Amino acid sequence: MIRVENLVKNYGDVKAVRSINFDVKDGEILGFLGANGAGKTTTLKVITGYLTATAGNVYVNDLNIAEHSLEIRRQIGYLAELNPLYLEMKVFDLLEFTAQIRQIEGKEFRNALTRVIDQCGLAGVLHRTVGECSKGYRQRIGLATAILHDPQILIMDEPVTGLDPNQIVEIRELIKELGREKMVIISSHILQEIEATVDRIIIIHQGEIIANGTSDELMSSFRGQTQLKLEIKGGSEASLSALKDAAPEATITNQAAIGEITKIDLEYAKDADPREAVFRHAVKSKWTVLEMATHRAQLEDIFRKLTVEGGPE
Repeated sequence: MIRVENLVKNYGDVKAVRSINFDVKDGEILGFLGANGAGKTTTLKVITGYLTATAGNVYVNDLNIAEHSLEIRRQIGYLAELNPLYLEMKVFDLLEFTAQIRQIEGKEFRNALTRVIDQCGLAGVLHRTVGECSKGYRQRIGLATAILHDPQILIMDEPVTGLDPNQIVEIRELIKELGREKMVIISSHILQEIEATVDRIIIIHQGEIIANGTSDELMSSFRGQTQLKLEIKGGSEASLSALKDAAPEATITNQAAIGEITKIDLEYAKDADPREAVFRHAVKSKWTVLEMATHRAQLEDIFRKLTVEGGPE
């Protein structure tokens, strides 16, 4: 449904987006992930027709946005990061005003209004002033204006920023529901929210795409993604040194002694499991095992490795 080819966007001498390529399929929820200033918002603004690309092409349903901008905008609902609402208007009046701009009138407007009130849960605030509504409801109102014309594509830039945990869960479930019938792109720097909501993740860093895949695919691309944290008591120097031979499939990444207690971090590939070998060695060495716990790489680990630590191994 969306195809981005060699997209470049410069602001003077600043290269915000550097020749990126990706596509998004119908019925897919895509997470567009990156730190502040990575190029997320700029990319979305070009896709929606808000900005013109410096170079490259964006196609929506095989239409080039440079040539068919208005036609493409009719197919897209866009919720910007700074939710553009008229705070002094009643919620109903704002939705009616948005519908008039979209040339949605009469029975078509009544049907659209009923639909978005139900989808976004606005029945209780329909006749309130927008400025009197909570931030969670304002996000719902902004989303309602974005989907009033029933677009095929929904693009949201940082939709849960500033919301409390309960509001985040509500918006997440709403996004999932909309994703059953629309193609959705969500831009965010909140990693847990992206991981809980989307089908696929694109990570952008300094204007370049550095990862593209499902959470499992991204994690499987990293060697040694599973960690084993071991805390033992009574380990002699010889028995600790022998651990690497007892569990050769694991790499000891950290070892620290605090009095009689030794903490050991091991790392291993997901298709290897050294826990049984480690336990046998502990029994043989007469260790007292205080803790043995696994920790699988999370999206946050991968994100930091890609954007801070220099990339995958």
